[in-house]
Amino acid sequence: MSDKPKVASASFAGCFGCHMSLLDIDERILKLVELVDFDRCPIDDIKEFGDCTVGLIEGGVSNTENLEVLHEMRKHCKILISVGDCATMGGIPALRNGIPLKECLTEAFLEGPSVVDGVIPNDEDIPVLLDRVYPVHEVVKVDYHLPGCPPSADMIWEALTALLEGRELDLPYELIKYD
Repeated sequence: MSDKPKVASASFAGCFGCHMSLLDIDERILKLVELVDFDRCPIDDIKEFGDCTVGLIEGGVSNTENLEVLHEMRKHCKILISVGDCATMGGIPALRNGIPLKECLTEAFLEGPSVVDGVIPNDEDIPVLLDRVYPVHEVVKVDYHLPGCPPSADMIWEALTALLEGRELDLPYELIKYD
């Protein structure tokens, strides 16, 4: 059993681009593995987790499974970070928020131009869609937000290393500007 801090992550309604940015830290991933143990994370495919120092959430909260995982992460993570525009604002998935859920499902599964069999999936193993896509901070307390679509690898690296080393998170303008 290692005494290194643990980092967990989850990907909700989004494109997985924020996790790709995490991988884009390139050779620094070897340094990160020296600093932390990865717990629940789609990168290592661990589904269960224990107490963690940092939790990273990518994507908007769009279904009952997202809600369940998010509440568990808040419960188990000392620091919770919403990563990317989908987690911080709902992003592209939240474009459906202006259309009633029933209308979205009807178009996608019953009346859309590519519909063949016309059945709305209704299996107990499929998480139920929420009425809208929620930013993470509208569901649980979030300690930090990393903006961007996706945030840069350097921003993620700086945030993680600062928090893991007990430094105040103070991202320089060069890492958070998008001009």
